[in-house]
Amino acid sequence: MTIYQHIPHPHIASRHAVGPVKVADQHATGSPVTRFNTKVAILVTRAVGSMWCAYAFALFDLISLPDAIHGGASAIVSWVAQTFLQLVLLSVIMVGQNVQADASDKRSEATFHDASATLHEVAHVQSHLAAQDVLLTRIAEKIGLEPVPVIDMPGEEAEGSEG
Repeated sequence: MTIYQHIPHPHIASRHAVGPVKVADQHATGSPVTRFNTKVAILVTRAVGSMWCAYAFALFDLISLPDAIHGGASAIVSWVAQTFLQLVLLSVIMVGQNVQADASDKRSEATFHDASATLHEVAHVQSHLAAQDVLLTRIAEKIGLEPVPVIDMPGEEAEGSEG
């Protein structure tokens, strides 16, 4: 007999079934029109958000550079600010956001695995405590004491704890 009965929180089983949240998972829900629009947006974002697209934009912008040079200093400043920077930096910024999203997914997965490992270790500690309960029950019976069962209720604070 154990004097402690652990009742696992229901979230633990559902968390194991779902796994870690990823950026792409957030776009997989909704109506068929929403899913279609999301897929098109992701395809365009992946195409425009690549360094190859940034290089292509830079080469494309160079076509108008000779006209800007002939227009003088203000035309060059205008070309750099309105044409070159906007098109090229758009793709570079999108690449940076994709890198950050990938890093966020990796952090999320690492946190998920850390939590899983912690739950695994806690299960071992609970097994160890159950073995100790058996020994404590035997000792209590030998000295004539009646062990009092303790039931863990998820979400409730232990009596006498400060919070």
